[in-house]
Formats: sequence, structure tokens, C-alpha cells
Amino acid sequence: MAVDSVLSSPLGPPACEKDAKALQLIEELTRNADAVQERVLAEILSRNAETEYLRRYRLDGATDRETFKSKLPTVTYEDLQPEIQRIANGDRSAILSAHPISEFLTSSGTSAGERKLMPTIQEELDRRQLLYSFLMPVMNLYVPGLDKGKGLYFLFVKSETRTPGGLLARPVLTSYYKSDHFKTRPYDPYTVYTSPNEAILCSDSYQSMYTQMLCGLVERSQVLRLGAVFASGLLRAIRFLQLNWQQLAEDIRTGSLNPKVADPAVRACICRILKPDLALAEFIAKECSQDNWEGIITRIWPNTKYLDVIVTGAMAQYIPTLDYYSGGLPLACTMYASSECYFGLNLNPMCKPSEVSYTIMPNMAYFEFLPHEPNSLELTRDSPPKLVDLVDVEVGKEYELVITTYAGLCRYRVGDILRVTGFHNSAPQFHFVKRKNVLLSIDSDKTDEAELQKAIENASELLCEFNTSVVEYTSYADTKTIPGHYVIYWELLTKDLANSPSGDALNKCCLAMEESMNTVYRQCRVADNSIGPLEIRVVKSGTFEELMDYAISRGASINQYKVPRCVSYKPIMELLDSRVVSSHLSPAQPHWTPERRR
Repeated sequence: MAVDSVLSSPLGPPACEKDAKALQLIEELTRNADAVQERVLAEILSRNAETEYLRRYRLDGATDRETFKSKLPTVTYEDLQPEIQRIANGDRSAILSAHPISEFLTSSGTSAGERKLMPTIQEELDRRQLLYSFLMPVMNLYVPGLDKGKGLYFLFVKSETRTPGGLLARPVLTSYYKSDHFKTRPYDPYTVYTSPNEAILCSDSYQSMYTQMLCGLVERSQVLRLGAVFASGLLRAIRFLQLNWQQLAEDIRTGSLNPKVADPAVRACICRILKPDLALAEFIAKECSQDNWEGIITRIWPNTKYLDVIVTGAMAQYIPTLDYYSGGLPLACTMYASSECYFGLNLNPMCKPSEVSYTIMPNMAYFEFLPHEPNSLELTRDSPPKLVDLVDVEVGKEYELVITTYAGLCRYRVGDILRVTGFHNSAPQFHFVKRKNVLLSIDSDKTDEAELQKAIENASELLCEFNTSVVEYTSYADTKTIPGHYVIYWELLTKDLANSPSGDALNKCCLAMEESMNTVYRQCRVADNSIGPLEIRVVKSGTFEELMDYAISRGASINQYKVPRCVSYKPIMELLDSRVVSSHLSPAQPHWTPERRR
């Protein structure tokens, strides 16, 4: 029931007094976005005034925007890498931040094949928690009654390591799930999960997935929403159910836990929950044994009101499959965040995926925006970019996000391209367009054109003994399979047809490509099982000329035509697939360990 209208919000009637306070804070922050931004920048510059980085640029204690913008350059990760490496190696002096660096958050973006290390400080957990605390008050405006049931969320911790200097390096969500903010969170009827902490915090991905799915099945009637971080993660859970429903049903029938779940803390926790339930076991067997899995989510969890997953950017490719399995349930994208910083939230979470816009919360960091001109030359240090403040962006224009954080990143180019769709009060709302320079992505992996080119070059060396070379190539991310996988189209030139590359040799080319991929791709393949084996499809000679002819027939200039290194347009896909003469899959997993290359 909504609270008294005295506590009402312009966003809508809050569900309870706690929600009213959260919505009121959102209103205050967005109404006063520019003043909040000015305060945030002054706080960051004041507290970090004596850091080596700010002293280098002779800021001399200034905290105003004009001085800050005139003296500090915009930077990329590669620009900051020497300072970050010093911190990683154990230098505890105030290099970037006056506050001690508490750990590194490993980004899904990479540099020289390794995950980027983003320095963070302890108090950043409070900022992240604040943004999380806004999500359900907003969702409750659109979906009533979420306090009457539970959420089935598939949440996982990833491997972590330590830098040479002893600091932890791990993904931002692993850091959050292992923090007291998550583990000892106070009871809130709107955020009750079916998955116990022990299952979420289990580092073995099979045991974690198995027990989270088991708990979700046992409490199926209480589940009001399903979720995972990315759309690909939720589909992986459905695939897991397809492969393991018989054992899950057996556990429910007998009330005893699969012996493959060996983690003592997880076993103890699940054994307290699991009781024999013959009727539920038979129901699961009946539903899951059918060949048709359309609508399986609402068949097994009939009270589900929406799916809580990210389906913007590269994840949009999974929307048709999610619709198939869920019977068209609403897809809610709730927040926008990264390892560098948490940015904002979706104030209309039940909108269509194509209409998702995130409202930047001005207290998270200091935000600037670099106008994005896709066809312009890259800006150089000699012609510094004209950055735009948060409240001064223009509707309809695209920008690259630039942030200055409490943890010491100054005018850091995140690499996300955003389009302004409107404003909530004075805070802009952005549609996520894409990750800059990313060519292929299935899960949290991001492969750019240079990485793909290098992988092609390394793999093609295996063709030398056959006097064969790769004439042309393109690629696409195939998400029709679960998990999805990279598909690479090769057109080959073989000078001696009697000595053509064997199928085994081309299979090895697939593996050679995977070995060349960055660490995030290889972790997804090996540890997370969120990407399937890479596939090479060899096409007939002349296929890429046909591709060019097709493009020219649709208006492309013959003088400016370049082979697209990634394709998704259906007619082009059909043309390529109709010319395939052989297909090859990676015969093994690439090498991967959590340790960073020294």
C-alpha cells in the first residue's frame, strides 16, 4: 500500500516510508545536478590535492572547474598504467588518491590482453550501496506487491588474485558480494532472494549454479522475478536446467543433495532447506522432459512479473531468446555501472529494451562528456577536446563518457558511447549506444578489431605448411547457441589443391585464435563456461567479392568500400552461410589462469 500523499514523489506514490525517502533523495540530486557536480569535484580535488598526480599538473589546491579543465588532460587507461602498476607493485604513497587504495577492481575491458586494474577505496562501497538502494523504490512504482515473494537471481563470484604488492584484484560484483554490505545486509521484504549467501559465494561455478537453481525450484511459487547481471547469464541458467533437470528433480524427490555439491558450507545450508517433495519432482520432470521449452520460465515460475537483466548494448542480441523462454515477460534494465564507477539508474525500468535510458546520479563522480563524432579523426593532445558538463549535454547528441572519481581517476575516458534522450529535472538521461571499438561480445568479453586481427594472423601461421593464406575474413557473435560463440568466416587461397589444409589443421586454427584472445575471453571460455568453442567457417573463393557487390548495389562507394570485420545484417549472414564449404570448431579450451602475466 502506498504511503500517505504527504510523502508522495514526482516519480509516483512510494510503496513505503523507506521508499519515499529514497525517491525524495533522487529528486533532490537530479533537481540540483549542477550544484552537486560542483560540490563533488571540489571534494575530490580538495582531498586529493597533495597526491602525486594532481601536483604533477600544478593544480596548487584549486578546486574550481575552470582551473581543473585548463590544467588536467583527458586520459586513457594506458596513460595511467605506470601509476597503476606502481600501486599494484606495493607503492603505498599518495599517487592517485589520498585515501589508501583498498583493492583493484578488474574491468571486463583489457589492455595488452590483460584485464584493466581499476583502483578503488573503501568508501566507494557506500556509494555503490546507495545506488543499489534506489533500485527497488523505483521498481515498486511500476510493479506492486514485490514484498510478497522472492527474487530468483543467479549471482556468482569470480576468481580473484593478488597483485605483487598484495592488493586483491577482482571483479566489482565479486567485491560487492563478499563485502559486509551484501553479506550482512538488513532484512528488506522487497529484496529477499531464493539463493542463500553460501550458494552465491561458492567459488565453484557448477556447485553455485546447481544450488541456486535447486533453491529456485523448491521455492518456485514464491518467485516473483528472475534475474542475472547480463541476459547471457540468465540464458546460461536456463541451459543449465535443460542439462541437469533430472538430477535436480531427483534431489527434490528424495530430499538429499547431489554429491557433486561438495562445498561444506553450501551442503550444510541446502540440507536445511531441502525436504522430499514428490509432487514438485514430478512436476519438474513433466515440464522439463518436453521437447518444447517455449515459455518454460512462466511454466515453472508462474508468478514471475519480469526479468531483471541487462539487455542494452551487446546484450540486446539475446532479447528474442529471452522472449522465447519467458513468453514475452517484461525485461527490466535497472542500472548502469562499471568497474570504474557506478553511474546511474533507469527511472522507467519497465520500458521496452530499445527505450532504456539511464539517469546519471550526480553524486557518484564528476562527469564530463566528449562529443562523439564517429567519422572524425581521433583528437590529439595538440587539439584538446572540448568537454561538456553533465547538465549541458544536448538531446539527440552522442558523447563519450569521461569521469573523475573519488578513488583518483581524473578525466578518465571510460570508452562508453551514450546518446542523450532527455532529462529528469536537470540530470540528463542516456541511452547506451555501444562500447567504443568493441567488435565482438558474447558475455563480459570485449574483442576489438586489433585483437581479432592478431588472432587471425597467429592462426594463419598454421596454414603455411599447406601453402595456404587467409584472403579475407569477417566475424559475428552467434547467440543462437547457448552459450554463444564467435564465428569467423575465412576465404582461403590454396596454391596447391593437392595439399589443402586438413580438417584437423583448421580445428587447430580455431584453438590458436582462442589462445590469442584476451584474458576475459579465455576466462569466459574456461572458468565461466559462458562462451562456447570458436568456429571457423570456410567460404567459397569469391565470396567476399560477392559481399562487396551486394554492398555497392545498396549504395556503398566502390572507392571507399572496406570489408566489415563484424556482420549482423541478416541478408549478409545468409549470403555468407550459403557459401560455406566447411565448418570447424576449437578442439580444446585455451589456456587460462587467474594469475596476471608478469
